[in-house]
Amino acid sequence: MKSSYLIILLVMNFFWAAVYSGYKLLGHDLPTGAIVTLRFGLAGLILLIAWPWLPGSTPKGRDLLITCALGLVVFVVGQRLQVYGNQIGSAGNSAVLMAVEPLLTSLAAAVFLREHIGPRRVAGFVLGIFGVALLNGVGRADFQWAGLSASLIFISSFVCETVYSVAGKPVVIRASPIKMVALSLLVGTAGNLLIDGRDTFAKAQALTLNAWLMIVFMAVVCTAVGYSLWFIVIRNCPVNVAALTIFTQAIFGVLIAAVWVHEKPHWGQLWGSLAILAGLIVGLSRQIKPRPATET
Repeated sequence: MKSSYLIILLVMNFFWAAVYSGYKLLGHDLPTGAIVTLRFGLAGLILLIAWPWLPGSTPKGRDLLITCALGLVVFVVGQRLQVYGNQIGSAGNSAVLMAVEPLLTSLAAAVFLREHIGPRRVAGFVLGIFGVALLNGVGRADFQWAGLSASLIFISSFVCETVYSVAGKPVVIRASPIKMVALSLLVGTAGNLLIDGRDTFAKAQALTLNAWLMIVFMAVVCTAVGYSLWFIVIRNCPVNVAALTIFTQAIFGVLIAAVWVHEKPHWGQLWGSLAILAGLIVGLSRQIKPRPATET
């Protein structure tokens, strides 16, 4: 992995960590379906407008069919499960369950893409899970797990995200990552509009300016830009290497919660953050490739 790719993923994981707090706030004014339809529909519309300037070739034939199917899987089924699970569960539980996503993604990449997961990356995953547990106070007297149903719903959304990454990688090797994301967003939006388009439009008319700003930010930065950059990175490096960076969402989530909603920090967050950073250093060692020096 290039060092520039690592920086890109760390920045995007910071923004993705903020999405869960945004969902909580938007949930006061919008139902699950409306949040999903507005965020990903707006992202698809933006990429559609920019289509003439998007680089690379369009997915064709079997790749086009896969792209359309992935749009329904992740942007209709997966995201509705994620938003709903986040709303009925607790923030702490969601952050702990987040550690499941890189594990599912790496396992699927090993099985279906034949990626090798060496001992350093295994150690990195172990340290990452341990750090997430410490960071969220697992084992403390005041820690409470959300209901089992909320946990299962939240985890099931990761299955859809995993399918998107693993099945999408072969497509973006042959076609433009941005166009693949754009097409999958448009197909997913069509599905969402069929489900609750009329109700979404009615709810959207009553949204405040702050709510619209959150939705626009999620659509542009976290979706149109974020998903495109994710596929550009995994096109050029193993999926399981990129997946390690997802653990940083737990660290960023604590920082965002402390600043945004004034949650009181505890020592477990410090030790958990250090464990996650150690996991990244171990797991990504020998994976970061510095830019070669130019000849003079």
